[in-house]
Amino acid sequence: MRNKNQADMTMRARFLLALSIAFAVPAVAQNSQQQFASLGDFKLESGEVIRDCRIGYRTFGQLNPEKSNVIIVPTWANGTTAQMDGQFGPNRLIDTTKYYAIAMDALGNGISSSPSNSPSQPHMKFPKFTIRDMVESQHQVLTQMLHIQHVKAVIGASMGGMQTFQWMVTYPDFMDRAIPIVGSPRLAPYDLLFWQTEVDAITSDPGWNHGDYTEQPATTLESELTGLMATTPERFNQINTRDKVSEVIATGKKSEAAVDANNHIRQAEAMMALDVSAPFGGSLERAAAKVKAKVLIIASATDHTVTPGPALDFALLLRAEILELRNECGHHAPECDSAKVNSKEGGRVETAERIFSYSLAYR
Repeated sequence: MRNKNQADMTMRARFLLALSIAFAVPAVAQNSQQQFASLGDFKLESGEVIRDCRIGYRTFGQLNPEKSNVIIVPTWANGTTAQMDGQFGPNRLIDTTKYYAIAMDALGNGISSSPSNSPSQPHMKFPKFTIRDMVESQHQVLTQMLHIQHVKAVIGASMGGMQTFQWMVTYPDFMDRAIPIVGSPRLAPYDLLFWQTEVDAITSDPGWNHGDYTEQPATTLESELTGLMATTPERFNQINTRDKVSEVIATGKKSEAAVDANNHIRQAEAMMALDVSAPFGGSLERAAAKVKAKVLIIASATDHTVTPGPALDFALLLRAEILELRNECGHHAPECDSAKVNSKEGGRVETAERIFSYSLAYR
C-alpha cells in the first residue's frame, strides 16, 4: 500500500497517461519496435527550423486493406510511446484485433527531436515549438511517410489531449472521432501560472546554467510542485501521513532527475502557447465551427494541472459528449473513478476497451 500511495503522488501529473492508469488496464507489453520518420528541416509556425527533424512512433495491430481502422495516440508531456505499450491489445484500451494504433512521440519528449538529443541545436539552442507544430509533424509522418490520409480517431490524455484538440481544429476532415482526456483547447489563467512556475523553478536554479547543466536542476522543487498540483489537498491528506511527506518528496526527486529539464521547458512553453482559437481571432465559437469529428471529452472537475473550464466550454460549443469526473483526485481523477468510468452509469461502458469502442460508435 505504501508503494501505491507514493506512486499516486510522485508520478508527474504532466507525464500521466490517463489511458494507462485511468481504466486500470493491465500493462502487458506488445513489444512494438521504436520507429522513426525523418522530416528533414522542419519549419515551425514561428518560421524557425528544426534541423534534421525526426519523429518517433510505434504501431500496434494490423492495418486493414481500406486503411480505415487507424487510431492516433499522441504522448503526454515528456511521456514516450514506450510507456504506452501496455494499452494496446485484445481486451485492453485499444483492441488491436480491430484497430491499428499509431502511438506518436511528441516533439521535445526526448525520443522525437528535442533539446536533449539534437546534435546541431542542443539544449536551449533548440527552437521553441508549439502544440500545432507537434500536430503538423505528426500529420506529415502519417500522410507523407505512412500514406494515411484519414483516421478513425485521435485520442490522447493531458498534453496528448491538447494535441487532440489541435488535431480536430487544424485537420477537421482527418478523423471521424476525437477523444481528449483531461486536456484543454487553451490553458486557463491558473494553468498558465502553474506551468510558468514550473519553468521558473528550473531556470532560477543556479545549476541550470542557461540550459548547459551537468545534472538535472530543481529536482526537489519540481517534486514539491508536482505533489501540490497533481491531486487535491483532500486526496493528498488521505493517502499520506505527516511523517511520510519528506519520503514522498525524496521519491519524487528521483523521478524528476530522470526528466530532461530543457525538454520540459520547451514542452511547457508549447502548452502555454496553445490556443486553438488563435487562427480565428480568438473565437472559440469559430474554432468549434471548424470541427467535423464526433467528440467525447473526459474532464476532471478537480483538476489543478489542466483545469477543466476551457475543455467543458469548448464541449458545449461542439455539442460534444461530456464525461466530467467529480472526485478528490485532481488530474488523477480517471484512475480514482475507474469504476464509474467503466460502468454503464458513468461512461456507459463496462470495460476499459469498450469505453473506446463506445466513443467511436456513439451518435
